[in-house]
Amino acid sequence: MSITQQYLLDTYRARQLGEPAPPAPGTHDRRVVREWRDRRRFQAVLAGRPARGRVRRALCRWRSRWPRTLG
Repeated sequence: MSITQQYLLDTYRARQLGEPAPPAPGTHDRRVVREWRDRRRFQAVLAGRPARGRVRRALCRWRSRWPRTLG
């Protein structure tokens, strides 16, 4: 059963029972991603790591290790 089919079944059951309809799939995706990102930043601060720019800093370190060719 797909997510859409499950949602339609839940909506039908809620309507039959006079309950409020469940939220549509994907309704709270942005909020979940934002909370996940904030949680990761918070955990980084507690661990003593920088909360922002970790990927960019790691890529710069990785790039600086490669020898530059003179063109």
